[in-house]
Amino acid sequence: MKLVKCLTGLALAGALAAPAFAQDPTFFRIGTGGAGGTYFPIGGTIANGISAPPGSRPCEEGGQCGVPGLIAIAQSTTASVFNNAAVQNGELEAGLAAADVTRSMYLGEGKFEGKPHPNLRIVANLFPEDLHLVLPAGETINDLSDLEGKRVGIAQAGSGTQVAVLQMLEAWGVNRDNMDEAELNNSQSAERLADGQLDAYFYAAGWPVAAMVQLSSTKGMNLHSFSDEDLAKINEIIPAYIPSAIPGGVYEGVDADTKTPAVSAMLVVSSDLSEDLVYQLTKALWNDNTRKLLDNGHAKGKQITPDTALDGVEALGVPLHPGAEKFYKEAGLL
Repeated sequence: MKLVKCLTGLALAGALAAPAFAQDPTFFRIGTGGAGGTYFPIGGTIANGISAPPGSRPCEEGGQCGVPGLIAIAQSTTASVFNNAAVQNGELEAGLAAADVTRSMYLGEGKFEGKPHPNLRIVANLFPEDLHLVLPAGETINDLSDLEGKRVGIAQAGSGTQVAVLQMLEAWGVNRDNMDEAELNNSQSAERLADGQLDAYFYAAGWPVAAMVQLSSTKGMNLHSFSDEDLAKINEIIPAYIPSAIPGGVYEGVDADTKTPAVSAMLVVSSDLSEDLVYQLTKALWNDNTRKLLDNGHAKGKQITPDTALDGVEALGVPLHPGAEKFYKEAGLL
């Protein structure tokens, strides 16, 4: 017993004598998406920007300029639905998620009827995710009804893409009963299309998408360009999906602009996170160091700006986290 007391005393003395910079790390998990999409590289850049591990050099001395003591980690997931559910349940601190799915899950509407996710909070609108309807090189369709009876990749279960795509297809009379659907991530879908095992696949992401860049430069591919009437119909079905375009030349062999619907990607956190932590990470997200990382990373990083951070957020109906709100008010953006 005396030995235990002696050791305890020594441990306490050691703790009191420890230098002030011996800071405990705070781990911060960010749910992203598949490695072949856009969420994963963007999530990794954000994680890098908001991190400042204990013992790292100060920002002003060329070190990391994130939240002191924070170690943010980007985790590959099945994207929006999984990320929001994991944030709600405390399995992730943050996640990237499509605006339409985030709204539906927060309110408990549509597919999530009766299952609201009240812990979801917004930090920022990030970038538009364009829906890619990928076809084999040289192939075209008139509209979504032509996919009846076809082998179609509808994105992986747990993704916002799948939720939205099934709603769209239903409006053209196509569903799981009259098509041969495949629940695959973007990389898997690209491989199946290249091997002739799929006739088409959907994926919503910020261009350029790595797996499609590879597909277009090897086996080749085509993108379906939606008519203005079809874009209006989709917007009526899912208001968060607005008319957009993928510029010609983004993918090899797809030279004309592709008209397609797009939805905003949001950075979502839990309401359980402290106001101070979210204030600091929002501040770190928009500092000059993170700006450089975003500009030099994935092409969509350049579209992630403080000037567009609040676009569509009020209309979405999902609250800003108080910490983010405090930052935007101080910055004169709110």
